Amino acid sequence: MSASSAPPQDEVSPDAVQTPAKRRGADTRALTQVLFGQLKNLEPGTPEHARVRAALIEANLPLVRYAAARFRSRNEPMEDVVQVGTIGLINAIDRFDPERGVQFPTFAMPTVVGEIKRYFRDNVRTVHVPRRLHELWVQVNSATEDLTTAFGRTPTTAEIAERLRISEDEVLSCIEAGRSYHATSLEAAQEGDGMPGLLDRLGYEDPALDGVEHRDLVRHLLVQLPEREQRILLLRYYSNLTQSQISAELGVSQMHVSRLLARSFQRLRSANRIDA
Repeated sequence: MSASSAPPQDEVSPDAVQTPAKRRGADTRALTQVLFGQLKNLEPGTPEHARVRAALIEANLPLVRYAAARFRSRNEPMEDVVQVGTIGLINAIDRFDPERGVQFPTFAMPTVVGEIKRYFRDNVRTVHVPRRLHELWVQVNSATEDLTTAFGRTPTTAEIAERLRISEDEVLSCIEAGRSYHATSLEAAQEGDGMPGLLDRLGYEDPALDGVEHRDLVRHLLVQLPEREQRILLLRYYSNLTQSQISAELGVSQMHVSRLLARSFQRLRSANRIDA
């Protein structure tokens, strides 16, 4: 090979030049691989297994933050979203099998994102928003931010509609849909109108409500008693008859009525303890 065709000794291949982010990513992948190699040889539940598992979680938290950043437009505290995504990361770590030949980030990302989406679906939305309206709301939100920056003020509905080439009604529907991510307190809704808060205008608490559960429990226990004992209890405590009046009603002695009442109470107490 001639000297003119040889590459300069100080020339560096582009592949050899890595940004700090790429180097960190490569280091994380290498560390993750090593930690998974250690984890598979450890007994679950042991302190060493817990230590290596915690190191895996810590090493891959940037993956969770990257996934959580996709949901910034939801106006949910990012720290909450990261915590939810971390649950998905932990689930992915517990299910990952290094021998399948799949890189851990590739395996974990759908689990992390799925956990975050489930959180928004089950815990954040107060009403169901159709998918098309939700996707359009994301565009309206983005256009609102861009126009606010450009105009130095909040854009009008017409300006947003013109930017996205949709009708003003659609913009208003999207704004209304966006409110499904935030439940406003019923008290806050009354602020500024000079009226008492909703809680102040609700009816008083009925003290008889406390007895509803007790009456239901008594009814449940009474049906477990023999029919004659049920009748004696009803005559004594519903019809307010004395033991002597009950004995005359049933044609038995007052002593027998007293014994039946005592036995009924004992059975009711025993049944209540079992149900509890």
